[in-house]
Parts: sequence; structure tokens; C-alpha cells
Amino acid sequence: MKVVVIGGTGLIGSQVVEKLNAHGHEAIAASLQTGVNTLTGEGLTAALEGAEALLDVSNSPSFADEDVMRFFTNATTNLVAAARSAGVRHYVALSVVGCDRLPASGYLRAKVAQERLIAESGLPFTIVRATQFFEFLGAIAESSANDATVHLSPGRFQPIAAADVSTLVAETVVAPPVAGVVELGGPEPFRMSDLVTEALRAAGDIREVVVDEHAEYFGTELVDDSLVPGPEARLGSTTYAAWAAAR
Repeated sequence: MKVVVIGGTGLIGSQVVEKLNAHGHEAIAASLQTGVNTLTGEGLTAALEGAEALLDVSNSPSFADEDVMRFFTNATTNLVAAARSAGVRHYVALSVVGCDRLPASGYLRAKVAQERLIAESGLPFTIVRATQFFEFLGAIAESSANDATVHLSPGRFQPIAAADVSTLVAETVVAPPVAGVVELGGPEPFRMSDLVTEALRAAGDIREVVVDEHAEYFGTELVDDSLVPGPEARLGSTTYAAWAAAR
């Protein structure tokens, strides 16, 4: 199967390309580095020629509310048109668990808009919502940092290793479309304040952590289950302890 991976040179995309090719598929990495610009449409027609599946794991270079909304709506509009013209039979996009429950976040509103464009496109599709990656715990801390302190929500979440995400996404893109949402999560839940503090200390960061129920996660406050996947979620096998030890 020929699969075009938008964002195929990034953290998840590069691993998906490697895994699909190792299993006999023809996976093509498409990104700005390879001459494909989803915002202008440049290179899309050529990249999607003969493609049976399209996987979008790209991300906005800016998380400012207007920028991220513009990125996901413009890019997805171009991708839908190109996929329709190419006769793509499975459109898969990587999204975020809980995005539809947290409308105060501009980033998550943009992901919901992306999902809606795909679902209403008429193309066979699967939306893959994943929880936060272990690799991004540091970014969560920095988004909540204020001088010498880090304010973190005690809300629960269930983060996952990027390697597990790439494996599950690779399996999804070559499977039949579900015309709906598939959730991915890690094998165990944590309090965000607890796990991010542990990650900071492991990195030698001694900033004071303030547990604050009003602390924002990318523009929104969390309730206890905002970021937790449902009971039907597919779970990765890598625990945080194993991931951290391997690092």
C-alpha cells in the first residue's frame, strides 16, 4: 500500500514511515523539507499520485490561537481536495484525546475544526486521538512556568510513548477506515502535577512546582478526566518508568 505521511519527517511521522516501509508498504514522507507545503498546496498533487492512504501527523509551527486555527483549517482544506482528486481510500489524522471537551484552548479548538473538515469531506476516514507524549512533558512544564516556579494542574492524564503512538498509528492507517474516532493512551494514569514534577527532577530541574487546580494546560483549565481516554482506547505497552530508564 502506498501511504503518504504529511509531517513525515517529524517525531511521529518519521517513525511511522520507517515502520510501514519495514512491513512492505510504500510510505512517503511529505513535509516542507521534501517540497510539500500543505498551506499553499505546493507539491501535494505529485506526492499523492497513486496513494491509497493519507496520514496527517503535521503540526502548526505557532500555537497562537489565530495561527493554529488558520494552519489546521487551511492545510486540511487543501489536503481534503488533493486526497479526493487522487482517489485516496483512507484519510487518517492524528488528533488529541479530550479536544472536544476543552473548547477554551485555541489549539484544541483548531484540532476539532480539523476533525470536522475531515469527517464532512465524504472521504473514508479515521481520526486517531492520542494522549500526551512522554517526550513532551518538558514542554508542558515550560508552558506553565513563571520565573522560578511551575504551576501544574493536578488533573489526571494518561501519557504515552511516541514509539507506541507510531506503532498504533501505522497499524491504523493500513486497516479499514472506521468513519469515527480511535483513542490511544498510555498504560497508566497519573496526576499531571506528579508526573511532570518527576520528569523535571530527573532532568535536574529544581524549580518549585506549585500544584494549582486553576493552572492552565495550553490555554484551558482541566477537570479531572479532561485528558483521560475512554474505556475502548487502545493502550501502548511502554510504562513511564521503562521509557525514562531507556532515556
